[in-house]
Amino acid sequence: MTQKQIRLNSFQMCAPVHNWAGLWRLPGDEAVNYNQLSYWTRMAETAERGLLDAIFIADVFGVYDVYGGSPEAALRAGAQTPDLDPVIPVSAMAQVTKHLGFGITANLSYEHPYQFARRFSTLDHLTGGRIGWNIVTGYLQSGARGMGREAQTEHDARYDVAEDFMAACYKLWEHSWEDGAAVRDRARGVFTDLARVRRVTHEGPHFRVDGVHLCEPSPQRTPVLFQAGSSERGLAFAARHAECVFINGPTMEAAARTVKKLRALAVGAGRAPEDLVIFLAANLIIAPTRAEADELHAEYARHLDAAGQLALVSGWTGIDLSQLSPDDVVPFARSNAIRSTLENMTVKAPKPARVRDLVALTAVGARAPFITGTPAEAADALLEWADVTGVDGFNCARLSVPATLNSIVDLLVPELQSRGRYKIAYAEGTLREKLNGGAGPRLAPTHPGRRASFDG
Repeated sequence: MTQKQIRLNSFQMCAPVHNWAGLWRLPGDEAVNYNQLSYWTRMAETAERGLLDAIFIADVFGVYDVYGGSPEAALRAGAQTPDLDPVIPVSAMAQVTKHLGFGITANLSYEHPYQFARRFSTLDHLTGGRIGWNIVTGYLQSGARGMGREAQTEHDARYDVAEDFMAACYKLWEHSWEDGAAVRDRARGVFTDLARVRRVTHEGPHFRVDGVHLCEPSPQRTPVLFQAGSSERGLAFAARHAECVFINGPTMEAAARTVKKLRALAVGAGRAPEDLVIFLAANLIIAPTRAEADELHAEYARHLDAAGQLALVSGWTGIDLSQLSPDDVVPFARSNAIRSTLENMTVKAPKPARVRDLVALTAVGARAPFITGTPAEAADALLEWADVTGVDGFNCARLSVPATLNSIVDLLVPELQSRGRYKIAYAEGTLREKLNGGAGPRLAPTHPGRRASFDG
């Protein structure tokens, strides 16, 4: 029986630190150059050389100031601050690649559908249909304050806002312009066939739209929709809207439960289980020999910044970890931050994490697989996770730049290819066509975006 090939994304962020504070200090690490365009174009070229499906770019709105009630630890460590707008480098990255996709995180809580829809249509045009949107609603109070609000909207209410936002965007992307409306008829002096363009209206509880979409249809119309929420409300939202879902999983059992639940919820939403392409986070340290891999792991651990790491985790969970000792167990409490992160450390973990566990380069601190070894050992581990849990692939987190991505491209990918578990060439078409097996560049007919009415 032919075994399913797995997919790989490179998980990045436009900041000196992504998930692991302090690693920018590693000898030869290039994360300090995150604000140079060549940093991003070289990364894109490397990822395409390894036939990766996409570079998935995380983002956050606000600074991490939960730890000690101050942003000092995060700022000192460069922990996701400073943080560039991830939209900006993508056009240049697309210019040096042909097939690589781009999953861009964008927070809808501080956007309006009318302007947002234009931005992502523009990106889809300029990349030839290689854009995905990771839908997030935010979790930092500092971001809300920065935007002039007294507080972040309550967790579940943010998904109410998201539902309304999506409904408006679908109308603009899918229903305002018919295919071929931009006729470009030089002889008649007609650029747009008026009969093929509609004004859309949306009167929702949070957003109002009355107008024609500002862009003609892009190759995919709606960008490929990513979603990463794993709370109960987040899973329901993903099952309804997402085409790709990004999950964490502290154990194979926990990840398998999430996958099974997502696919069942998709069926309940009138979609097929295979409509969801599910990526699991993975942290990889790969070297030609086990001794070299273990040595790298030890070196990375020596450079970890404990205060910066706790600042990140405090922001993710909404719990001020500066008030706990290293041996204290992380408590579970309902918060307005990322509920699934705290659940994976507490109620869904094999045993509750201690504070000291969060500043170690282990699966506990990662909230996901942490794999150190040779290419064969890394491939063994990833394939076991995929086969046991049912995930389709992995979002491979950045540890060292460019070492992590280079090791995936030069060591892991050839090992997977030798086993027939990874592609040897890109399929043609848009990002959606590459992910859905060539079924078409547009949303599936069962997707709510295709079913949405344009006039209300």
